[in-house]
Amino acid sequence: METFTLPSAIDGLPLSVAVTRPDVTPIGIVQTVHGMIEHKERYNPFMEWLSAHGFACIVEDLRGHGASVLREEDLGYMGKDGWKAFVEDTKTIGDWARQEFGDIPFTLIGHSMGSLVVRSYLKRYDSTIDRLIVSGSPSDNPAKGAGKAIAKAIRAIRGSHCRASILHKISFAGYNDAFKEDAGYDRAWVCSNPEILKAYHSDPLCSFLFTADGFVNLFELMSDCYSKDGWHVTKPNLPVRFLSGALDPCRTSDKAWEDAVKFLTRRGYSNVSGKLYPGMRHEILNETDRLTVWNDILNELCGTSLQ
Repeated sequence: METFTLPSAIDGLPLSVAVTRPDVTPIGIVQTVHGMIEHKERYNPFMEWLSAHGFACIVEDLRGHGASVLREEDLGYMGKDGWKAFVEDTKTIGDWARQEFGDIPFTLIGHSMGSLVVRSYLKRYDSTIDRLIVSGSPSDNPAKGAGKAIAKAIRAIRGSHCRASILHKISFAGYNDAFKEDAGYDRAWVCSNPEILKAYHSDPLCSFLFTADGFVNLFELMSDCYSKDGWHVTKPNLPVRFLSGALDPCRTSDKAWEDAVKFLTRRGYSNVSGKLYPGMRHEILNETDRLTVWNDILNELCGTSLQ
């Protein structure tokens, strides 16, 4: 695992980056975009496993997360048009990887909030990737407009760095209801793997609250991701795979998740499909049976479509 920083093309913010390299000439590049309130180190095992199978892997701490902050109070803070910066930072990291590893197949993976980022990226830069994998996709929220308005009001009154606990409660209300057996874990919906749950809840980089600014940018990002406007489809046959735990409350419902999959088909992508994993929750890459997911992704990377 190699770590370094790259400056954001938007504002020069040092983005903390991690790379794993295979022992042989890489057969492909995999860039991962992580989710809300987590950090790149949580993807080390997955990246190292893929590199052992020949892939160069790269991930950055999204701005406002992990080490991609100027000060601790910037955790959960993205700044003006931070959602756009997410997209452009993703391109900056991907451009570096393409320059470093050459013209080989490039796969972009986005998990949770990262799945919104990669679809907003797809909207603008599909010509730069060869495959997209969408993990733990949050379904479109019809209340996102109201949420953004509340977040903007809190930001105006209490400041951009205000920790918006009320928005956190509203956004994730009911997510934990189905997982009462995991007593003591207020985010048990994230994963059923007890080791992951324990580490997640004890990690300060996974337990901070988003700022009011962070929620504004989250809702802006969702609005852009699910907007019908502004799509520039240059690769209609691009493989796009949606992967999700069947017990993931972010899906909202089977219909809402299927609508998210069909949304890209309606934008003009013809090679879009989805797969649900029974018994799995939100973080399918960290579940107890994660090797099933990892092998499915490996097969996809090697050209074998998921069933």
